[in-house]
Amino acid sequence: MINQAFAVIDKDQESIHTPGSIQPHGLLLVLSELDLRITQVSQNAIAILGIAPENLIDRPLADFIDRDRAALPPRADGIAEIRACLDPASEQTNPLNLSVTLDDGSTRFFNGIVHRTISGEIVLELEAIAATAKRDFTQSYRNLKDTLAKIQVTKTLSELCDLIVKQVRQITGFDRVMVYRFNQEGDGTVIAEDRKPNLESFLGLYYPDTDIPQRAKHLYLLNWLRLLPDVNYQPSLLTGLPGTEPTPLDMSHCVLRSMSPCHIQYLQNMGVGASMSISLIQQQRLWGMITCHHNTPKFVPYEIRTICEFLGQLMSTELSVKEATQNLDYKLRLKAAQVQFVNRLTHATDFLQALEDSPNDLLFLTGAQGAAVCEGDAHSGKPRIALIGNTPGKEEVLDLLEWLPDRFENDLFVTDSLAILYPEAKAYKTVASGLLAMAISKSQHRYVLWFRPEFLQTVTWAGNPDTPTQIEADGSVTLSPRQSFAAWQETVRLKSLDWLQCEIEGAIELRSLIVDVMLAQTDEMARVNLELQRSNIELDSFAYIASHDLKEPLRGIHNYSNFLMEDYAEVLPEDGVAKLQTVVRLTQRMDDLISSLMHYSQLGRTELSRQSVDLNVLVQQTINTLKISQPQKQIEFRLPQPLPTICCDRPQVSELFTNLIGNAIKYNDNAEKWVEIGYVESKLVRNGTQISHTLYIRDNSIGIPPEHLERIFDIFKRLHPQEQYGGGAGGGVT
Repeated sequence: MINQAFAVIDKDQESIHTPGSIQPHGLLLVLSELDLRITQVSQNAIAILGIAPENLIDRPLADFIDRDRAALPPRADGIAEIRACLDPASEQTNPLNLSVTLDDGSTRFFNGIVHRTISGEIVLELEAIAATAKRDFTQSYRNLKDTLAKIQVTKTLSELCDLIVKQVRQITGFDRVMVYRFNQEGDGTVIAEDRKPNLESFLGLYYPDTDIPQRAKHLYLLNWLRLLPDVNYQPSLLTGLPGTEPTPLDMSHCVLRSMSPCHIQYLQNMGVGASMSISLIQQQRLWGMITCHHNTPKFVPYEIRTICEFLGQLMSTELSVKEATQNLDYKLRLKAAQVQFVNRLTHATDFLQALEDSPNDLLFLTGAQGAAVCEGDAHSGKPRIALIGNTPGKEEVLDLLEWLPDRFENDLFVTDSLAILYPEAKAYKTVASGLLAMAISKSQHRYVLWFRPEFLQTVTWAGNPDTPTQIEADGSVTLSPRQSFAAWQETVRLKSLDWLQCEIEGAIELRSLIVDVMLAQTDEMARVNLELQRSNIELDSFAYIASHDLKEPLRGIHNYSNFLMEDYAEVLPEDGVAKLQTVVRLTQRMDDLISSLMHYSQLGRTELSRQSVDLNVLVQQTINTLKISQPQKQIEFRLPQPLPTICCDRPQVSELFTNLIGNAIKYNDNAEKWVEIGYVESKLVRNGTQISHTLYIRDNSIGIPPEHLERIFDIFKRLHPQEQYGGGAGGGVT
């Protein structure tokens, strides 16, 4: 592993946050709350202060901190700073510059790091201030300003990572600095590296999730930086009051906390002499680490570590920005496609059909190679499924939908290894190793599933990723550090390309938009149904009035006009008879209009009766009828090819042909008249290839000017005077 990797957990499940010891390059003191009296101290006190640990126990810290023996009583500046640092409301922060006056009168200077543990103990850690600390900090500060300027001009995540490793190595002097990133499974990859030329490259190598257990990752979230100056250090134990057993100290936030022996062994196996890690945290999760290795022991002063920690925090804030701009063009195309897709869906009346009619857009929305759209059928109770692109079979998708509903999280399910979770998917891994599914409405069985095929990938691990295990005598299992880190290749199967975060977010947003559209359509449908119900009632009432109350007086006017002409023709002047004849014609036209209106009002009021109809027979019957009703007209009827057999409502299609062919004859004043009835085919990809038919009727009549194409479908609208082309009510297809 690169750095700080806890590849092993012994059979007792060691508690890495309470090791009971520290690294010996500093001193740790546990203080009482009341008077900051020393209750525990690390046993290396004599090496750091020249005072035996037993001579420090139970003494107040004021005996040593900022104490000037020439001036009594002791000054309390350092003590006040320590207490202020423990006060959340105070602006005092670590590190504290503390002078420690020893029993022999000499003074030593330390960086003091103080904090309070979760259980309330006060911990003070002391690190000697290096003689070159001021000079090193000044140079590193200049490097930091240069780094900040360069970070601002980086455009991609890759550029940012390459810059950081170079700058951290320049500031610290480590032999190797890397950026190590975790994937969704917890495995890590080296995505950037700067190293001495003579060192082997780790760039691109993978490291298994077991190299850094969850307990260790949790500590990396608590601490931005961890330093191990010498992997071969001898731990310094904590000691307390004589005759007492020290309470285990929670050292989660301790800078000097001793490393896990298993981790130490791991680094020794790699040939690492010193290491340092800087956490990269995004949205409260461990995104990765900046990892530093040195082949020999190396101590990094606190001042330099502070600058490195700041760089880690700065890079963590930049991660979101750089990842947001990564693949920006692709994200913009996804967004544009999503907007167009939802706009079409807004005007659709059939959810399944709307999604199915835009197959390429549906696939592009998530970068998938196949999709399945499912909707419950209100009549049969069985789901309707549309398959688009490369997908499993319909029955296999139905089985998958039986397994899937309980596994949605916030109505979304994402995996790039479907067969690992759902073994039946191995049968169709070549089309569906990756699955991105969203539930639009579980109650209505509305789902959209996107599929990606298996993508065979050769992954180069840093050694065999399988952690060595040993069965102990008591039956427990001990995991041991990996001994070899030589490149070890593995072909990854049953796995698709990863779903990008922008694709997942696009699916989430699409679901939200679809739900909004469905709710709006539901409200609009309820309003329209209510209005339609009211209109139908009014239409029924009107039709009754038209058929009974209006036609009866019309018949009287028509009949009495005829009676007058028959009985008083000799008495009436010629213009009087002509006027009566006009009344008869007008009443007849009014009767035709009322009949057409009644017929129009009934259209769509009855359910369609679909059946298989041979259009050759139906059209021939229509032609024969027209020939009988209009024997005086000579018309050539053309049928270029036999017409297809379709599923339709026979009476309505018959009426349609009668109107269209009748109009073709009616509005034709040529000497030679002809009408052509035919069709063209087109292919639709929907559950396989299907054929659709577009019927047409073509003739050499007067035609319809383009500016009147919409107007002719208005009821009772005619483009010609009543007397031309045989008249007509204008209630049919004109």
